[in-house]
Amino acid sequence: MIKEVINFLAQPVYLFTGTIALFFLAIKKIDIVGTKKFGMGMFGAVLLIFIWMLNDPIFFSIISLPDNIPIIILNALVMWSTWFAIYKGVQNDKRIAAGEPPVEGTPEEREKVWAWPNLVYTELFACIACGIFLIAWAIFFKAPLEEPANPTWAPNPAKAPWYFLGLQEMLVYFDPWMAGVVLPVLILVGLIAVPFLDINPKGNGYYTFKERKFAITSFLFGWLLLWVFLIQFGTFLRGPNWTFYGPFEFWDSHKVVAENNINLSEIIWIKVLNMGLPKNIFLREIFGVILTGFYLIGSIPLITKKWGQSYLDRMGSIRYYIMIFLMLGMMSLPIKMYLRWFIDLKYIVAMPEFELNL
Repeated sequence: MIKEVINFLAQPVYLFTGTIALFFLAIKKIDIVGTKKFGMGMFGAVLLIFIWMLNDPIFFSIISLPDNIPIIILNALVMWSTWFAIYKGVQNDKRIAAGEPPVEGTPEEREKVWAWPNLVYTELFACIACGIFLIAWAIFFKAPLEEPANPTWAPNPAKAPWYFLGLQEMLVYFDPWMAGVVLPVLILVGLIAVPFLDINPKGNGYYTFKERKFAITSFLFGWLLLWVFLIQFGTFLRGPNWTFYGPFEFWDSHKVVAENNINLSEIIWIKVLNMGLPKNIFLREIFGVILTGFYLIGSIPLITKKWGQSYLDRMGSIRYYIMIFLMLGMMSLPIKMYLRWFIDLKYIVAMPEFELNL
């Protein structure tokens, strides 16, 4: 019964919504999250649950695949590094609130050492350790190589390398050119633009959270929920035919899930207005164009009036509006995911005649 409940809660809408709720709860209770007691308890609980799940033969068969073992290591490293950064930031926030400098600003921590031999030796030992680890990995785990490529046959499920599984999951909700070109470009441009957009000098050279709450929260939301989460989902919960499977559900290639995804124009013209689709392309998609225009342009004054005026005053118009545009681009992913899950929406704007599907 417990496994059936877990399979049910692991469905995309419930799992993603629960993850978002836990994320913002952790942000709200950051002073509790950033303690050693919480960290040790969290890692202990996750380890015990993981060991219990390994007893299930179906879950073990998925986890133990050579392609998936590195993802388990990735999960542990992401959890540890994220919590450790929060822990250091919380400690510094307490020191700053008490009128003390951050730990990195104390004389002991500010002591300077020469790059040679201190840094070079550290890097050398790290390279040797990584080399030993990779050699041991190659010995004990067989490389998941298959036979030469056959254009008449494709594996099922056909999955991209793990670092592209996030993009492959995005293809479920977006047109290929959006998921494979536009959004990745926005991600890269956004990361490149961060140093030029973020002119807040606080937090430079030391860990903090309260002094950079918006920046850290938005980054962690995009990194953990909109990238790492999608990689996990595509790795462990997407099986044959890219169909969803619970963690304890057998990957049956004959499983069929009916998905009647329709465009916004079909919902409005056919279902709501009880009319046929207009032959004119622009008239047919007018509702989607208006909605997209409001989201990308009309919502900006509302956002600014609600909470963005202080950021506009500090950052200036150019930096602020670029930041808002990038944030709207990032939030388009969870919005589109929920629209697909709740109303089976395929495209908001569907103009295949012009290769424009949003």
